[in-house]
Amino acid sequence: MIARLYHYVAILMGPVAAWYLRHRLRRGKEDPARFTERLGQPGEPRPCGRLVWLHGASVGEVISVMPLIERLLHLDQGLHVLLTSGTVTSARIMADRLPARAIHQYVPIDRPSAVRRFLDHWRPDLALWVESELWPNLVLQTHARGVPMALLNARMSEVSYRRWRRLPFLIKPLLQVFQVCIAQSAPDAGRLATLGALSVTFHGNLKAAAPPLPVDPRDLHALKMAIHRRPHWLAASTHPGEEAMIAAAHRQLAPRFPGLLTILVPRHAERGEAIAAALAAEGLIVARRGLEQPISAETNIYLGDSMGEMGLYYRLATIVFVGGSLVGHGGQNPLEAARLDSALLFGPYMFNFTEQAAAMTTIGGANLVADADTLADQVANLLDNPDETSRRAAAAAAAADHGHDVMAAVLRQLEPLLPEPRPNRAGS
Repeated sequence: MIARLYHYVAILMGPVAAWYLRHRLRRGKEDPARFTERLGQPGEPRPCGRLVWLHGASVGEVISVMPLIERLLHLDQGLHVLLTSGTVTSARIMADRLPARAIHQYVPIDRPSAVRRFLDHWRPDLALWVESELWPNLVLQTHARGVPMALLNARMSEVSYRRWRRLPFLIKPLLQVFQVCIAQSAPDAGRLATLGALSVTFHGNLKAAAPPLPVDPRDLHALKMAIHRRPHWLAASTHPGEEAMIAAAHRQLAPRFPGLLTILVPRHAERGEAIAAALAAEGLIVARRGLEQPISAETNIYLGDSMGEMGLYYRLATIVFVGGSLVGHGGQNPLEAARLDSALLFGPYMFNFTEQAAAMTTIGGANLVADADTLADQVANLLDNPDETSRRAAAAAAAADHGHDVMAAVLRQLEPLLPEPRPNRAGS
C-alpha cells in the first residue's frame, strides 16, 4: 500500500523533479558530463561477481564509509563496491580516494523509471544506506528485489523524530525494510526503534573511523606562506546568519591582534559571492579563494568558497569554530577538525552531533560560545595562549580517536548479510 503511494506520488511529481534537476544543473550543482546517471542510466559497466552498494548523501557520509569500503574489499578479494551520492563535491573527492574495485555513481532521482533502470543494471547483492537520506522508491524497490539491506550510522534528529511521530504510516514501512539498523548514537537508536526500525544497535559514530580529510600539499604550503606569522583562526562550514557573527567577532578581535586574518568557509560554496558582498559592505577586505584572489597584507577575511578543500582549511588553523551551531541547523561534524589538531569552539545547537560535542567539551577539547561576543572572547583567549590551544587540540583529538572499535563492531554485525563467500572473521 505505502509502496504504491510513494510510486504514484513520484509519478505525479515527475515534472517538478525534472525541473528541479535541470535547475540544479544550471546552478552548477549537477555534473553535466554525468547528468544521465541521475536518470538511472549507468555511467560504468557492472563488474562481474559480488557487488555491495553503499549510498550516502554527500561528502561527510561518503568519507565516513571509506574505511568500511577498504575493509570489505580487503576481506573479500572477489568483491566490488558501488558507492552512490548526490553531490558534485562528493563525486570529485571520491574520484581521487576510491580504491580499486570500487566505483562511484550519482544516485538516481527517486522516480520509478530511474530507480528501475539503476537497479536493473547494478543488481546489488547487499545495500548499505548511510545516515538518514531515505529515498522511498529506491528503498522500497531495492527491498522488493530481495536485496538484503542495512542502515549504517543511522541518524534521527529530535526535530525529524517529532515530525515522523505524526506520520508513522509513512516512516515505519521504510525503516522496517532494513534487516539491520546501526545508529550513530544512543539517542538516535532510541528514536529509530520507537519509529519502527528493527534490530537497532549502537556502537559509536562511523565518522570517528574516517581518515583525515585530504589536502594538496602545494596549496597548503602556498597558503601557509601567504599567512606567515599573522594571527588567524577558522570559522568552518558556516550557515546563513553566522557570517554576520563571524564578522562582528573579527571586528572585536582586530584591534587586539594586529594583522588578524579570519578564514571563513561557508558550508555551501555557491554562497560565496553574496557573503563577500555582505562583508565588504561592512568595510571588511575580503579575498575569495573561489576567484583565486591572493591573501594580501590588507586582507581581513579569507573566504574559502571552494569545494572539497576542508582538509586544506583545517590544516591552516589550530583554532576552529564549527559552523551550523550558532543557528538552529544542528552543527557540522566536529571530528574532522579534531582529527587535524584543532581546538574547537561551537555554539549551543550541536544536536546533529550531541555525543561527540559532549565528549569533546567534557574532556576539554572544545568550548561553547553563545554569540559573537563570547566567540570573540574564546578566540582571543586561545590566540593569547598557544600552550592552552595545543592542550585543547590534543584533548579534542583524543575524544575523536575511537574509530577502530566502532569499525570492528559494524563489520561483525554486517557479516551475516555479506554475499558469499563471507570473511572468516570480521574486524580482524
